[in-house]
Amino acid sequence: MKKVVLSLALVAMMFVSCKETEANTEEATTDAVEAVEATAEEAVETVEVAADSATAAVEAAGTEAAAKVEEAAK
Repeated sequence: MKKVVLSLALVAMMFVSCKETEANTEEATTDAVEAVEATAEEAVETVEVAADSATAAVEAAGTEAAAKVEEAAK
């Protein structure tokens, strides 16, 4: 009888432990998803800033080159 009661107690403990682990896993997954989303947004913003800077630099270089060509043509 003791063995049966102890076995049932062990099964109950494992069941509760699994439920707690599942809850912790869901929380960790939610945290990870939020972190990835935030990182993705920051990466997109950084790429946009870099692209804007590169565009401005290329346009400035083009304008400068055009001015030099016109000056040389005179």
